Amino acid sequence: MIKIFTDGSSRGNPGPGGYGVVMLYKGNRKELSQGYKITTNNRMELTAVIKALEAIKKNSIKVTIYSDSKYVVESVEKGWIWNWEKKKFKKKQNIDLWKQFIPLYKKYNIKFVWVKGHAGIKENERCDELANLAQSTNLINDAGYKA
Repeated sequence: MIKIFTDGSSRGNPGPGGYGVVMLYKGNRKELSQGYKITTNNRMELTAVIKALEAIKKNSIKVTIYSDSKYVVESVEKGWIWNWEKKKFKKKQNIDLWKQFIPLYKKYNIKFVWVKGHAGIKENERCDELANLAQSTNLINDAGYKA
């Protein structure tokens, strides 16, 4: 099983943003992060999950994702995204990211766990640090962001 910790943030909403990921698998650790010129907090939270899932090299593996984003965790765990998908995401935000997420979700056996942010959870704190550092250097465009 792969344990994935994710976090995303933005300074201002919208504003510069970034995500951070820590992946743990069989004693190995991988960290991912990226900053964006203008984006939103929710986009960064969801982008962190997508980037982590894209980095997995093994199909059909069990994955536990720890996130402090109720937006992401509840959207999946409460099944909201499946209703949104049926309705073609009418009046929903971040459609581009949800459409990227769904095939990745179906590829793995994923469980989401909501964790309280800034509560001293080591890997979640590291993700927050990565996301904040990413907001300051090598910023790229968030192609899907629409004001």
